[in-house]
Amino acid sequence: MNKHFKAAALVLGLGSWAAPAAYCQTTSATVEAAPSNDAKAADQEAAKKAAEWVAALQLRDAKKEAVVQQVIAAHLRAIRDYHNAHPYTETPAGINPATGQPLSTMDRQLIAVSAMPKAIHENLMSGLRQQMTPEQVEAVLDKYTIGKVAFTLNGYKAIVPNLTPTEEALILKNLKQAREQAVDFKNMKEISAVFEIYKTKNEEYLNTHGRNWRELFKAYVDGVNAKKAADKANAPTAPKPAAQ
Repeated sequence: MNKHFKAAALVLGLGSWAAPAAYCQTTSATVEAAPSNDAKAADQEAAKKAAEWVAALQLRDAKKEAVVQQVIAAHLRAIRDYHNAHPYTETPAGINPATGQPLSTMDRQLIAVSAMPKAIHENLMSGLRQQMTPEQVEAVLDKYTIGKVAFTLNGYKAIVPNLTPTEEALILKNLKQAREQAVDFKNMKEISAVFEIYKTKNEEYLNTHGRNWRELFKAYVDGVNAKKAADKANAPTAPKPAAQ
């Protein structure tokens, strides 16, 4: 079902599911290409990213900025190190008990990484909450997940006509839960996979509360395609060059 949402996102023109270079987490390919003993350079990258995110918050308090930057950089290093030390092969191949399908490589990677000590996540959240308002904490989480909460919510609003306040609140709650869980994963593929879990929950909720996600998606895409065809038909044609 989520493959339909991805296609809808492309039709929406709301942006790519890939992360902008300014905010993207280090990809697996980048890590593999770097020397395994280049921890110093990786730590410098984490510190740089933390500094950029904190600067965007405009806290106007040098002491607070320094503490928040340290909290974020420590988290980036912790999840990087845990991820690198726990590859997907730590999770035995098997089946997903919910679907009966074989576990994918991503399934196995998520399982391996999600077994990290809870303290890693708690240190991040408690450290941020001690220094900032809830809105500022959310801003940091949005930086980490490149704004996926707002992006995905806009997708639902475009696809589901007359989204009710109750539906929107439930969808937003699930997306925010996805966001907080996703900050414990290292790269955008993993972050997107976490969001997929909660997008499935949202679509199941809609299906069991008087909506039909497949029909909504089809109606939306049909409407967008019809508009594109009409725009193309009504577009002015370039004049033909005069005969010589």
